[in-house]
Amino acid sequence: MTKVSKIIVFSLLGVLLAGIIFYPKIGRLIKKEEAVAEVKGGGKSGGQGKQKLSVNALILKHQSMQDVFRTKGQLIPDEEVDLSFEASGKVTGIHFKEGTYVTKGTLLAKVNDQPLQAELKKLEAQIPLARERVSRQRTLLEKDAVSQETYQAVTTDLEKLSADIELVKARIRQTELRAPFDGVIGLRMVSEGAYASTGTVVAHLTKVSPLKIEFSVNEKQANEVSPGTIIQFTVENDPTTYRARVYAIESKLDEKTLSLKARAIYDNPGGRLKPGRSASIEIILKEINDAIVIPSIASVAEMGRDYAYVYKAGTAKQVFVKKGLRTASSIQITDGLQAGDTVLVTGVMQLRDGSEVEIQQIQ
Repeated sequence: MTKVSKIIVFSLLGVLLAGIIFYPKIGRLIKKEEAVAEVKGGGKSGGQGKQKLSVNALILKHQSMQDVFRTKGQLIPDEEVDLSFEASGKVTGIHFKEGTYVTKGTLLAKVNDQPLQAELKKLEAQIPLARERVSRQRTLLEKDAVSQETYQAVTTDLEKLSADIELVKARIRQTELRAPFDGVIGLRMVSEGAYASTGTVVAHLTKVSPLKIEFSVNEKQANEVSPGTIIQFTVENDPTTYRARVYAIESKLDEKTLSLKARAIYDNPGGRLKPGRSASIEIILKEINDAIVIPSIASVAEMGRDYAYVYKAGTAKQVFVKKGLRTASSIQITDGLQAGDTVLVTGVMQLRDGSEVEIQQIQ
């Protein structure tokens, strides 16, 4: 091989090697230049213009808006008490049926009072003789046959005897267990013949009509709830919505939870609802009629200002607004929008003032 031939062969090998090394970089550079050219030329379509953004819209109209506070509560009896005797002794009678309605003053149970009855009979037997003594001494006093002190002594004896009788009667009443109010009596805890002390619980009495609903409100709503406030509540597995009225609130907030406890009253006709159940409570704190309301997602906050977009001749027009009442999903607009405006409610974060839009769905 001649010297010239060798130069030609090595030159070709060098060119081939350089092509292998630099071909990928050259390919990427070509693609980048093509992409830039497409952008400048309006894309592959050859400059057909910007693509419109598909959005949903809402035509505004006046509507009512409520600020509703929701919390959990519990149904509690109007009155409830553990029934027990005021005196100890053997139970001589059970006069109620478990789980039934009893009225105030009904005799429910009794312990042995025979010793007291005997004592009462003994004292009452002395009354006629004591009264006769008083009458005789009064006659003698009128004739100045006895002193005032003698007459006063027999009168005092009669009064003391009457007081002893009243004391025994009171002790007899303590052997009787009577209903302190109307209500439903629960299961009995003692049997006839058992010995009951003053700490023995005979049964539990509950007044179920009316019922109380106990709940708490946050510090923010503490001034919004007062006696007379109407609440709505529901209980599990019951589709009915019940209404109750707040009748009392605690005097101060709980120091640990910073919440204020309140109670409402519900008539509970027929004792339909049972105390002890949990309740889901709604309180309408504020209600505004003829409000302009938009979904929360339709509003944008930026640099301390709020704005929304309205539809104008195929474009999105930015409108600055002022907000009023807010709920979890809606906002009241007090300025900037009016009834009849078409507000864009989707794609808001992608919009700019003057963006071309196409409405897909309108409400």
